[in-house]
Amino acid sequence: MSSLPRRGKSVAKAPTSEELPSFLNSTSESEEEEEEWEPKSKIARRPRLPKKTEAKTKKAAAPQSTVARKMVKKVAIKEEMSVLNMVSMSFWQDVSLPIAPVEDNKMQLLKPKEEDAGTKPKCLNQKPEVPKKREINSFQGKNQNSLVSDEKPSTSFPVVKQEKCEEAFAFDEPPSKKIKLNACPEGKPVKNLGGNKIKEEFEMNWDIVQALSEITNVEPWVCANLIRLFQEENTIPFIARYRKELINNLEADALREVQQTLEELRTVAKKTHTMIQKLKKEGKLSSCLLKGLLNCRTLEELDHVSAPYKTGSKGTKAQRAKQLGLEPAALSLLQNPMELNLFSYIRPNTKGLANIQEVEAGVQHILADIFAKDKDTLDFIRKLCQQRYISIQSTLAKVSSKNGNEKDIDKFQLYHEFSCNIKNIQHHQILAINRGENLKILTVKVNIPDGVKNEFCWWCVNERWRPKQFLKPEFMRILRSSVEDAYKRLIYPLLCREFRSKLTSDAEKESVMMFGRNLRQLLLTSPVRGRTLMGVDPGYKHGCKLAIISPTSQILHTDVVYLHSGQGFREAEKIKRLLLQYNCSTVVIGNGTACRETEAYFADLIMKKYFAPLDVVYCIVSEAGASIYSVSPEACKEMPDLDPNLRSAVSIARRVQDPLAELVKIEPKHIGVGMYQHDVSQTLLKATLDSVVEECVSFVGVDINICSEILLRHIAGLNTNRAKNIIEWREKNGPFINREQLKEVKGLGPKTFQQCAGFIRFNQEYIKTFCSNKKNELGSRALLTKAGALGKKKSKLTPCALQQPNPLDQTCIHPESYNIAMRFLSLIGGNANDIGKSDMQQKVNAVIQKEGLEGTAKRLNTTVHTLQLIIDGLTQPEGYDIRTDFDKPDFKRSIVCFEDLSVGAVLTGKVENATPFGVFVDIGVGKSGLIPVRNITEAKLSKAKKRRSLGLGPGERVEVKVLNVDIPRLRITLDLIRVL
Repeated sequence: MSSLPRRGKSVAKAPTSEELPSFLNSTSESEEEEEEWEPKSKIARRPRLPKKTEAKTKKAAAPQSTVARKMVKKVAIKEEMSVLNMVSMSFWQDVSLPIAPVEDNKMQLLKPKEEDAGTKPKCLNQKPEVPKKREINSFQGKNQNSLVSDEKPSTSFPVVKQEKCEEAFAFDEPPSKKIKLNACPEGKPVKNLGGNKIKEEFEMNWDIVQALSEITNVEPWVCANLIRLFQEENTIPFIARYRKELINNLEADALREVQQTLEELRTVAKKTHTMIQKLKKEGKLSSCLLKGLLNCRTLEELDHVSAPYKTGSKGTKAQRAKQLGLEPAALSLLQNPMELNLFSYIRPNTKGLANIQEVEAGVQHILADIFAKDKDTLDFIRKLCQQRYISIQSTLAKVSSKNGNEKDIDKFQLYHEFSCNIKNIQHHQILAINRGENLKILTVKVNIPDGVKNEFCWWCVNERWRPKQFLKPEFMRILRSSVEDAYKRLIYPLLCREFRSKLTSDAEKESVMMFGRNLRQLLLTSPVRGRTLMGVDPGYKHGCKLAIISPTSQILHTDVVYLHSGQGFREAEKIKRLLLQYNCSTVVIGNGTACRETEAYFADLIMKKYFAPLDVVYCIVSEAGASIYSVSPEACKEMPDLDPNLRSAVSIARRVQDPLAELVKIEPKHIGVGMYQHDVSQTLLKATLDSVVEECVSFVGVDINICSEILLRHIAGLNTNRAKNIIEWREKNGPFINREQLKEVKGLGPKTFQQCAGFIRFNQEYIKTFCSNKKNELGSRALLTKAGALGKKKSKLTPCALQQPNPLDQTCIHPESYNIAMRFLSLIGGNANDIGKSDMQQKVNAVIQKEGLEGTAKRLNTTVHTLQLIIDGLTQPEGYDIRTDFDKPDFKRSIVCFEDLSVGAVLTGKVENATPFGVFVDIGVGKSGLIPVRNITEAKLSKAKKRRSLGLGPGERVEVKVLNVDIPRLRITLDLIRVL
């Protein structure tokens, strides 16, 4: 009994911010909310502690009658519940972020605010007002109670049965109840499994959900769901395709950005707590400093706050002066200058104290160090810089102009006399300046105007560091000199480092994102199916390597021809014979050494109709990374009998036949569609590019029974070992019949199956043929057994013999939604065997036109996104490939020379690379032309094609006009006319 009032009291005290430690108080609104919430989570754990003592006191108490004890117990429970309801009401009335269910997910979801406007949940035995919104900080609070659904759940998440536990009765939360929300299309309750607490390893004063939302411009409820999804080890392809309702239909690029930002925020939190522990050991940690550290959101802010307390080098001027005992004099000058006598510090035989000038210099160094490490002072100068014109300037270095390579110097001609406001400078300009500086060709400086220095010095002397008493003229001179010394020697270099670090960091991120976008466009280039191809790896001395591959990528023939050593005519006969022998009419030429001459050679023969009756065409393809791949272990394993030079010709041909399957064999950074990729963070670059490859392979999908191990390991959820286990299982047991068989593979648990299953395909014709053959084999074996031919031995049924093919396995529908898909099929009167046929499309259209997409989804008890995915899977034709929407290689029969170009000429070309400053286009003259970004407008881009951004990507065909031809520098400037 006695403990109950104390518990109620502690709960009631929790929300008051005035009682918090001073270092947790903050002026920002979000931080105030955090202050109100954080103590609750701490106090919520207190009630469990007195339980044992409570029990003991009850035992020691005087005996009561059974009826009396029951009455007392009931009164106590009523008192406690009334306190709980009061607290929970006060808590829920202050909240600001909505929570609403998403229909086919068995986890806590957050819905956008628009859907929840004006929603009033109906509850049983509940307080009259129920919240519409909920604050972000509460997402990190204690576990919310499960909201029980009595409707049949959908299949987006596996059903998890939850038992009531002690935590379910955490007394700062409302009791379990059923809530029906009008905002949800089905009016379906959400099942709250994990609670709202996102437990971060390192707690900060800011809420990670809110911080993530502000940095990425993504809605808070989406950020909260993404943090949960990433914590549960869901992959980006899986989230982007099968959890659209949780992420507001974000694309993979945006998810990747959120994931990287989340990692950065966690890095900041980790480093902050490391710094706190270090300062605690050194005895430098104050409540004010702790507050400042816990408020940091970026590494720059952390460095800013912690810089004054870092252990400097032993030889700084301030430290030497302190060792001489001048620190009391410096502090006295600021606090009690009337009693300061500098002459008393003179020691004629001591260096640094020999005369009054040396003593004054020592005091000045100590004061400058104090000023430069003061947080308020640094805040003021930073704010001042934001309001002024700060520029970054680059000039030709004096050393490079004398000793440098003229060719390298000319590359940086634009930056020999360059100046730009740091607010307006482009990312590629920063990376170019940094590279020029690293090569010692450029000298770079940040220019802060003198007005900033003058205003800063005045503020320091007259406001921030104004002495408490009147200063003598000589002391005032020391103070002014100290401020100027602090600015010139300590603060200005610090500002320059900060500005350049921030600019470089932003430029690197943009470069990596651009590389990822270009790589995706290249990987999703439309494959050229059903053609026999001749791959040519051009060369001079060692000849041109040839490889002819079949429509199924089998190597038919390899050879070497010497086209550029006076034997061109004789070798033409050999090439013609090979083309006719294998009925090959498409030549693929790598764009490396001797590409231009090889292209001219084939173009000349084609113009003369030398290969008649074949109508031969050729295309140029990037051979970036082909040489590296040709000597890799994968290439040796795949083509053990081929010379490495011939392997590169095979790779070049396959890049046209199936670009994705071939390019995944090469490390992404060697594909060469980036911008300054060697100058950026290699860790960030590798993580981003690997994620893009995984996204592309997953979205295209792979046929589990014919794909290579290399391709398989890039599927979402799989890795090298799991891919190897799948291949071994396939070799041992025969082909996979359906997706369920994946669960039999070693290392593929429920989570891995969930992530990869939707991206794995099965060729139904092949499976049906295999199963019918297996059935015939089993039938004949049964007859033999009956006749006694097999004796007493019983025949063992293979796993494949017991499995049945599932037509849904050829679609993008996830197994978790098969139940909904079958109910939808019965609703429209369709058959699973008619998937991809025109009849199916007509039946789907009839139902959707009658009931609408939302109505049908409600009837099936699922979400609109899931239903749309099911419709796509059922109506897409068999063998559908998302890459058919992308561009194919540009096949040609003739060639244009660089010298033939004239201003105003209209040409067609193919985009090779995209950068922030423009797009490089191959127009067939051996040198790519540049379309400056100012010439790419929305009006010129194709309306029919969905675009991720206002820009072009590798592989797109364009019509351009020549604006300028710079023959000495081999530069072509183009204008975009239209996208073909």
